[in-house]
Amino acid sequence: MRGSRMNPGDHRTRSVMSVLIVMSLCGFFYILGAWQKSGTGRGDSIALRVTKETDCTILPNLHFETHHSRGGVNPLVMNSKVIAPCHIRYSDYTPCQDQSRAMTFPRENMTYRERHCPVDNEKLHCLIPAPKGYVTPFPWPKSREYVPYANAPYKSLTVEKAVQNWIQYQGDVFKFPGGGTMFPNGASSYIDELASVIPLADGTIRTALDTGCGVASWGAYLMDRNILAMSFAPRDSHEAQVQFALERGVPAVIGVLGTIKLPYPSRSFDMAHCSRCLIPWVSNSGMYMMEVDRVLRPGGYWILSGPPINWKTHYQTWKRSRQDSEKEQNMIENTAEMLCWDKIYEKGDTAIWQKKADSNGCHNKHGRTSKMCKVQGADDIWYKKMEACITPLPEGGQLKKFPERLFAVPPRILEGTSGVTEEVYEEDKKSWKKHVDTYKRMNKLIGTSRYRNIMDMNAGLGSFAAVLDSPGSWVMNVVPTISERNTLGIIYERGLIGIYHDWCEAFSTYPRTYDLIHASGVFTLYENKCDLEDILLEMDRILRPEGTVILRDNVHVLNKVRSTVAGMRWKTKLLDHEDGPYVPEKILIAVKEYWVGREEENGS
Repeated sequence: MRGSRMNPGDHRTRSVMSVLIVMSLCGFFYILGAWQKSGTGRGDSIALRVTKETDCTILPNLHFETHHSRGGVNPLVMNSKVIAPCHIRYSDYTPCQDQSRAMTFPRENMTYRERHCPVDNEKLHCLIPAPKGYVTPFPWPKSREYVPYANAPYKSLTVEKAVQNWIQYQGDVFKFPGGGTMFPNGASSYIDELASVIPLADGTIRTALDTGCGVASWGAYLMDRNILAMSFAPRDSHEAQVQFALERGVPAVIGVLGTIKLPYPSRSFDMAHCSRCLIPWVSNSGMYMMEVDRVLRPGGYWILSGPPINWKTHYQTWKRSRQDSEKEQNMIENTAEMLCWDKIYEKGDTAIWQKKADSNGCHNKHGRTSKMCKVQGADDIWYKKMEACITPLPEGGQLKKFPERLFAVPPRILEGTSGVTEEVYEEDKKSWKKHVDTYKRMNKLIGTSRYRNIMDMNAGLGSFAAVLDSPGSWVMNVVPTISERNTLGIIYERGLIGIYHDWCEAFSTYPRTYDLIHASGVFTLYENKCDLEDILLEMDRILRPEGTVILRDNVHVLNKVRSTVAGMRWKTKLLDHEDGPYVPEKILIAVKEYWVGREEENGS
């Protein structure tokens, strides 16, 4: 047959090419490892030095350059526009929580602290700069206690919270002793008190919600007990609360209980917490407690520390009247009873309620059906108004204890309500095991504390995070609001955390808060929905200097991405799929260069 015989010279040529390909790929990842290690002398110079170089061992069929190109054009040739840096005053820019825009909205019910994103002609089309002196954060667990001052140069909390053991300024670092307003002796001792009532040690409690989290010390120390807390606080007069939390390596987002539902599915969290979080729980007919009830799993716990608990002792210190303090606590007690929460503990300044495992039966039994929400779709919440009503929960199966629940079939799949079959779920786990193994062959830093804060922009069933599960890192699993399937509830049932988001808008975080961003199919999903450059600029905003990006997508999309980021100070390589060069899906690896802003750079 023609073509079946091969000239010996062809064999030699292919062998030489294979050697060159492997050598080139090894060289690229050696350089990647060097960037992560030294940051050209600036990025990692203060952080713990990386001791292992990147492993250049790859799969035999993983070709260095893809066999595909943009309409026959060599993909190595980049004719891209150069995107300029923004002015240094934008170094901590949060587009959808911008202070100047926020002040144009009503203050009632914290409306002005909610998401208010810029329209297209107001968006910045420039690169957000890091502040002068920026360094790679310390590795976990040192980062829990120390944050470089240059990365978040704001001292107001050190003054305002000086007596509450939140944060201290020491030379060129901030120190976080682990204290809080209601636990001045440290978060660990406070959590020990909670553990005397709540089963924190046996895997029953895995996901937690911290409302009004401050610098997230509660969530930081829960990690010692293998519990992941989603912490949030508004961008308010306490500068950089959420930024400090993320610099410490703790999951957190900018957020507030205002008029819009929280961006989490129903029955997500095993535990919810408020430590003097200043949320007016009794306002709007108990609407905020009802929203906590929506996201709290049956059998879950709600912890309230601070006002109005123990009001008889503190009401004068709080500068409140005895009557108002007593009335507030009574209203909380009454709302909790209406929600079918049982009070199981009150001592000192802390009270704990437990949501009944059969809360629907409780509501029906006590004739509370008039207070049940009429709207169907408890997980259809993006920009939906919060309501003063109780969300009915479907009858659900029992969760396994963690870590077994990480790979067990989630109840939502067993119930048949998620649109995902058990077979699809099992196949998804296998596929992502293979993908993550490939990533680790590419770069041994993956799974270590060098990539502490990780984001998956299109998390699907959460299998990337599940396979990657490591004490040195955590993953923010993002389910795009335009996804065909709403899978975030499944992700939480696996014992992982995440959030809904629309990538046509900015994410609710400060700049430079993620070490590694992973995105599978994001640009195909958003093709013709919004501008590719806007999504890439947002990725650049939230990615740390010398952070890494791993993209999986169709080759024509990744070639567009690669062309754009060539003008964004990213270094990239386009690689073939694990299964060979003829699979249309490719892998794009990128590393963001280290650079900082300068006063003389005006930008956009």
